[in-house]
This record gives sequence, structure tokens and C-alpha cells, in this order.
Amino acid sequence: MHIRPIRTKRDHVHALKRVDELWNARVNSPEGDELEVLSTLIEVYENDHHAIEAPDPIEALKFRLDQMSITREELAKLLGGKNRVSEVLNGKRKLSFTMMKNLHKHLNFPAAIFFR
Repeated sequence: MHIRPIRTKRDHVHALKRVDELWNARVNSPEGDELEVLSTLIEVYENDHHAIEAPDPIEALKFRLDQMSITREELAKLLGGKNRVSEVLNGKRKLSFTMMKNLHKHLNFPAAIFFR
């Protein structure tokens, strides 16, 4: 096993190719250990160089509503009225803690998105 830090795009590509070769390695074998270490190094490199920013909470909410076919009327029950729905979705009103709690509880909306 010859493992080096991943510092460049070339190192990253090389590590990804090696992971492909090792993909079916048995756990606790030398190849399995190499796969585990390389996966960790790749994850660190990608988090440092290709981090994906958390989505805007309102855009994520709109996506979830579309995903679940939730109507504005249904959302109004969670946010406290039709006017609040319009204000929140248009960015004129911030979500209150109660609104966040309701969205999390009733739509299984990840709470972490609210605190990006």
C-alpha cells in the first residue's frame, strides 16, 4: 500500500481510479484498509476544494413543497396564514422559530438548513 496526501487534481484523479480498482475489496484486508484510507483522503480533499454550499432555506422549502405537492393552502396551516406564506416565499418575512418547528415536524424539513 502506497498512500500519499491528495494535494492536486492529478492526485485526486489518481486516488479515484485506485478506489475504483479497490471497490470490491474485503473489509479488514490490506486492500480494504487502503480503500478506507483513500476514501477518507478523498472526502477531505473534496470538502476543501469542491464544497457544496448549503441551500438557501426558502429555495430549499420551495423545492420540498414541489417535491411533496404541498399547496399554499396546506403551507398556510403551518406558517400561520396565507399572507405569511406569500411573505415568506417572497423573502419579505423571515421564518419564525415556530414556523421552522412546524416545517420540520410536518414536512420532515431538515432543521440544519435553517441555520446555514
